[in-house]
Amino acid sequence: KRCPLVAVLLTCIWSKQRQEAGGSVKQLIHAGFCVDQRCSIVPQCLLSSCLSVSNRILDFRRVPPVAGRLLNMTKEIRDVTRDKKLWRTFFISPANNVCFYGECSYYCSTEHALCGKPDQIEGSLAAFLPDLALAKRKTWRNPWRRSYHKRKKAEWEVDPDYCEEVKQTPPYDSGSRLLDVMDMTVFDFLMGNMDRHHYETFEKFGNETFIIHLDNGRGFGKHSHDEMSILAPLLQCCRVRKSTHLRLQLLAKEEYKLSVLMAESMTRDRLDPILIQPHLDAMDRRLRLTLSDCIDKEGYGYVVENDLQGAPGARSGHRMR
Repeated sequence: KRCPLVAVLLTCIWSKQRQEAGGSVKQLIHAGFCVDQRCSIVPQCLLSSCLSVSNRILDFRRVPPVAGRLLNMTKEIRDVTRDKKLWRTFFISPANNVCFYGECSYYCSTEHALCGKPDQIEGSLAAFLPDLALAKRKTWRNPWRRSYHKRKKAEWEVDPDYCEEVKQTPPYDSGSRLLDVMDMTVFDFLMGNMDRHHYETFEKFGNETFIIHLDNGRGFGKHSHDEMSILAPLLQCCRVRKSTHLRLQLLAKEEYKLSVLMAESMTRDRLDPILIQPHLDAMDRRLRLTLSDCIDKEGYGYVVENDLQGAPGARSGHRMR
């Protein structure tokens, strides 16, 4: 039997952001809600679908598979959900649109609801990870987490040798975790995500695991600005996998241009076009900024960690310097 996808197989994700003319999200510091009339619900497909594609193109494969869909909020969500708490958050707006606000820690209220037109909404369907009863996940605080305070700076912002401290701290003192953070940093910088405060791993494998790239909702905000502070882990540690560096070099070539591959891959999505051209151009521009400083300063041999099969420092671990 065919079952309602939202109810049984997939989870549906939306992201609410404020968009300006030209497709750029106007972001206040760590605010994710609408404060003016120039407000639109930007479906997470604008983020999740292209994030999943870019993660695959970068060969990280750490974002759960997603696909953009146009959903009927009444028939495909409200009428099929077994979650009574979710069902109670549905209401009809003054404009006679179907809305809901769900349950979350921040901004889940009628003032920050998601509304259809009148009940049609674009969203992203993401494959569920294994249930926590089968595969427990551990949440880690990102060492380069922001202070989330206008006047108080995080330690990494004031200590240029901060990476040396991180490298002496478990789990970054052994295994491949530090290199995993560098990969995640590249991923975040290309999409302009400043909000990587935590990350998750599968608990069962201890430190012999990988980082799952979840919670990417602040990506692809302002295409005209390159936030260099996102690169702090990479610039302070000056470490990157050889496989990652080779992939970035390949994507910088005209015949394998990152923006072109992204655009071609997303044409398969039902909600195509997802990213406007300025966002794609921004990825190419940021790609050129990713590693040049470190290699110029420290040299290729010091920066690039050989993780290729059969080589010292393979993906299962890295040499600490």
